[in-house]
Amino acid sequence: MTEKRVYILLTDTGTVFTKLIKLYTKKPYNHASISFDSELSEVYSFGRKTARNPFIGGFVKEDIRKGLFKQADCAIYSFTVSEVQMQKINRYIKEIEAQKENYRYNFLGLFGFLLNKPIKRKKAFFCSQFVASVLKECHIIDFEKSPSLIAPNDLQKRTEFQFVYEGKLKAYHNKRNGKKVHMPVHFIPIKM
Repeated sequence: MTEKRVYILLTDTGTVFTKLIKLYTKKPYNHASISFDSELSEVYSFGRKTARNPFIGGFVKEDIRKGLFKQADCAIYSFTVSEVQMQKINRYIKEIEAQKENYRYNFLGLFGFLLNKPIKRKKAFFCSQFVASVLKECHIIDFEKSPSLIAPNDLQKRTEFQFVYEGKLKAYHNKRNGKKVHMPVHFIPIKM
């Protein structure tokens, strides 16, 4: 059976909204996404639908080469799944994508997170809740707590994940696409 790799992308875009989150969490990354390839050409999360308004959010397919991600700092992790697990993940995300107009960003859930009280809403996620839900619903990781209480740094601590890279997202993307750039010391290539 063929094994596949899935990638967890943690970012800090430096926006006012993310700076407010960092004031509370005191952690370097405040946004989580999931991807199916090392080039990060398909990146999914819950976040802003428009760069200018953090309050209009929902399911998004993110382009790491544009907008808020152009100057983002990041940490990238990967993990191995079976082909069956990859199909489950893909199906789960594609079902949400097909109904994305019915999904919302879970602002209320963020307040529950702050109070350590899970607030589950139908068809609503915040970024790390979405990533944790994908992993839980597809039987990849059974978290000790509700996905609505999972923060990006909780994902960073998982022993199932292998560290891939930490630094500027732009530098990672350029390196993956063969452009000559100075890579930070924290780059650890992995076998594909």
